[in-house]
This record gives sequence, structure tokens and C-alpha cells, in this order.
Amino acid sequence: MLRAWLGERCAEANGVDARFGADVAGLVERLVLAGGKRLRPRFLWCGWRAGGSEERAEQAVLRVGAALELLQACALVHDDLMDAAPLRRGLPSAHQAFADRHRARGLGGAAREFGAAGALLAGDLALVWAEDLWQEAELPAPVRQRAGEQWRAMRTEMVAGQYLDLYAQAAGDRSPAQALRIAHLKAGLYTVQRPLGLGAAIGGAERPVREGLERAGRCAGVAFQLRDDLLDVFGDPAVTGKPAGEDVRQGKPTYLAAVGLHRARVGGHRTAEQVLVRALGDRGLNAVALERVREVLTELGARAVVEERIDTLAAEAVSCVAQAGLAADAARELTALISATVGPSATAQPSATAQPSATARPSANARRPHGASGAGGVRA
Repeated sequence: MLRAWLGERCAEANGVDARFGADVAGLVERLVLAGGKRLRPRFLWCGWRAGGSEERAEQAVLRVGAALELLQACALVHDDLMDAAPLRRGLPSAHQAFADRHRARGLGGAAREFGAAGALLAGDLALVWAEDLWQEAELPAPVRQRAGEQWRAMRTEMVAGQYLDLYAQAAGDRSPAQALRIAHLKAGLYTVQRPLGLGAAIGGAERPVREGLERAGRCAGVAFQLRDDLLDVFGDPAVTGKPAGEDVRQGKPTYLAAVGLHRARVGGHRTAEQVLVRALGDRGLNAVALERVREVLTELGARAVVEERIDTLAAEAVSCVAQAGLAADAARELTALISATVGPSATAQPSATAQPSATARPSANARRPHGASGAGGVRA
């Protein structure tokens, strides 16, 4: 669906202007077709299957899934631009590619500004194309109205999550509770919960099924973002496709960082706290300093706390699926997808199960960070 539809749009773009078609439309096409996990279309598909998956709606579901991938492309391009990230999926990010092209062609003006402006337009084009795909999906009017509520909410929540992430970073808000809220808005809803809801709405799922999927999606979505935060620090760049430690260099208000700082402060670990405070937001953080951050987060038990939270959320998500009344094959498919989504893929080190070392052992008062409920639920 993506290949055929993007081929048509790029041909139209070339008809408007060959340079625009090659540089902007071509970049969007390459990014979307370059890979990725296709998580959002897969959760959409599972939601549709849970709702009954009427065969005549299959092409409409595939078109909505393709629209989700275009929406994701917009988010990736703009997110990389805001974060000044150099790589995406092992290739230069959009703003970097535009800047490199500017230098290679010897254009006037500053390459960096040109790259930023080009990426902004490429992200806008992906967003426009996502809406076009959504509008082209042949859905009956009642179904479009039901699913449209999910589609509208998802796009607004995605932007809200990005802004709160940006604001918390600027304000220096590193509370665990706020970090979980951002994880929920920035990725949980947009990656899992809303695609599941979209699919269920298209499939005509009954209310108990929709509510069960909503609860499962909420837990699995936050677990996905927490896993992504761990991979940024502890992951293998050869697998993740981006440099390790970028969240640390940018001072991102992740749950991992928030828990680490909380445990260091409550436990009186001044040296560990200083390591984290100095590293967060240090754009020049080198490999040695990043390794020290890894050591501190492990010794404080922050990594183990995040791993435990992920496991708890994943178990809750699977339990919600089991209680939602789905057909057996649909339940198995969704359960397997949740497990694959939040699993410990691409980690550079084994899961942290050891107790913190004597040099950074948290006190009894530091064992549960603020904003963390005992059942592993999400406070938003």
C-alpha cells in the first residue's frame, strides 16, 4: 500500500517541480520505506481483528495503517529537528540530509538553517499525505465518525506530548510523575492505545472489548516508551540506528533519568547525583562519560526500577487482553505483539537485576520514586 501510494504522490510532486519532487517528496518516500517496526499499523490491525475484522474493510484498514506511517514520518522528522539528532535508522536525519545536500551543491546561505527549513517542510508534507490517506480510506459514514474521534485525538495528543517533553526539558522538570505523563502522551497513546482504538472502531468492536483494548494499550504504550528510554542509554547503535546517549546529551526528562536523580538525592549519593546533573544536557558528552552515566544508573538501581516498571506494565497489558473477551486467535496475536514491542531488544548489557553497589545503595526511603504507583500503573 505504501509503495504504490507513495509512488503516485512522488510522480505528482515531480510534475509540480522536479527539484521539489526529488528533494522533499523523495526524502519522505525514502524515510517511510526505509524500515521501522510498523508498530502503529500492527496495533491498528490487531484492534481491527479484535473487533471482528470484516473482510470487506481490509483495504480501508491498510490505507489507515499507511496513514499512520506517514504521521509517524512527520513526527520523526520534526522530532529529529527539535533534538538536532544526526541519524535516523542508520542514515542522516532529514535536516542533516538537507544540510549535506546544501553543502554539496554549494548553495548560498547557511547549510544548517537550510537543513532545518527543508526538514520542516518534509515533515509538513508527510502530515498532509497522512491526512490524504485517511480521507481516501473507504469507510462507511458511521464507522468514519467513530474512528475519526480516535484519529483527531491522536494527532493532538502527539503534539501535546512533544511540547510537554520540550517544556519539561527547558524547565528542568525531572520528576518521575511528569516523566510518566510525558511518556503516556508522547508515545503511549500515539503508538499503541489510539491505533488499537482506531482498529477496534473500524472493526465494530463492542464496548467491553474497546475498553479492554484501551487499558491494554495504555499500559503497553508507556512500557514501549520506557523501553525506548533504556535503549537510548544502554542500546547498541548498530541495532537502534542512532547514537547512544542522545537523550542524556539533550537533557531529556525521561523516567530513567528522573528515577536516577530521585534515588541519588533521597539516598544522599552526592557523587552519583553530580555525575547525572553534569551529564544531562551536555551536548559534548563523550563515550567515557556516557559509560559513567550507565554505571551510576545501574548502581543506583534506576535501570532495575525501569525494567521492573516495564515488566509490570507489560503484564497488566497482557492481563487486560485476556479479560477483554477477544477471539482466541486475535488475543494471541495482540499478546505476542505486546511482548515483542516492550521486550529487551537491542540492549548492550544484560538486564539489571543485581542490587545497587555499596557505593550507591539507595536508602529505604528511596526505594519507590515519587509518582510511581505500587501496581505499576500510569499516573497521568
